[in-house]
Amino acid sequence: MARGRLAALIAAALIGSAACTSAPGATTAAGCTVGVSWNNYQQPRWAKADEPAMKTAIEAGGGKYIRTDAQDKEDQQLSDIDSLINQGAKVLIVLAKDNKAILPAIEKAKAANIPVISYDRLIEDASTFYITFDNEGVGTLMAEEILKAVPSGNYVVIKGHKADPNADFLRGGMDKAGLKAKVDSGDIKIVFEDYTDTWRTEAAQENMETALAQSNNDVDAVLSENDSMAIGVVAALDKVGLAGTVPVSGQDGDEANLNNVAKGLQLVDVWKDAFALGETAGAAAIQLCTGTKLADITAPSTLKDHVKPEAGNKAQPFTTPNGTTVQSIVLKPTPITAANLDIPISLNWITKEKACAGAKPDVAACK
Repeated sequence: MARGRLAALIAAALIGSAACTSAPGATTAAGCTVGVSWNNYQQPRWAKADEPAMKTAIEAGGGKYIRTDAQDKEDQQLSDIDSLINQGAKVLIVLAKDNKAILPAIEKAKAANIPVISYDRLIEDASTFYITFDNEGVGTLMAEEILKAVPSGNYVVIKGHKADPNADFLRGGMDKAGLKAKVDSGDIKIVFEDYTDTWRTEAAQENMETALAQSNNDVDAVLSENDSMAIGVVAALDKVGLAGTVPVSGQDGDEANLNNVAKGLQLVDVWKDAFALGETAGAAAIQLCTGTKLADITAPSTLKDHVKPEAGNKAQPFTTPNGTTVQSIVLKPTPITAANLDIPISLNWITKEKACAGAKPDVAACK
């Protein structure tokens, strides 16, 4: 499944590399070591898509990929970044567990003149380059689908990790979709809302079980901010006989969740083409290796229409919640429901067999 996609990634990265090395004053990326600090591998997409696409783009551009896994520990991630610097990393790509706890490591990188890409999770530092999906837009897409299905009633909001800015970006997007207006009018009552430690499935299930207990199981819809948490939400609903009757949201396009969409256990899964995100980060790292300025970084020209940034392929300024301006590339997400499950299948994100196992008979993509 991945061979065709990875071949495309190699071609894209080579194009980006050629463009960079031809720039006046640019240096070759050959031998440039790119160090990647992953906060964990608990979410399936990192190992499935982000990392292989990133690694392929870096190596195709002449660079060397090295990485660490902090196993969801803040102190370990700080040590990991020290290790990457000591191993000769010339560019760092950081998926931060905590955007505040990571700042000492960012200062060390700055002192060593090592550019940092904040990957998928914002780091509040003007010297970093931010690559992500439109997280506020993800929240909007989730809420739009849930609100269409359940325009009134009792809602539960299962938010992500409190120290991850994405949790609040997503929540803000939900309000932009009309959730706040519905709450203000009294059409919707939020009977439970809380953050979930490290986006964990088990913690989300505990939150959902608390929500059900507090509401006497009177819940009409659940806005879960990602797929790993949605699995926990569905498990809690299943315990009280409500799985499949209460619409649930998620994001990431995890295989189990796309299958749950087909089975009617999850209404919407906002898919973020993580192959494209990893490819974009790898291509950006190669550009930084050749001396490209943050404001001049571009996304690969081969990105497909479903992910192309609304503002164009060149870096754009992004204002953080704290008022800091960082340069960024923000890709588009895609909401997946039973009506358009064919999209991730046709793009080889998931096989039809995996997506459609146990599917409801009316799911067109599974017929």
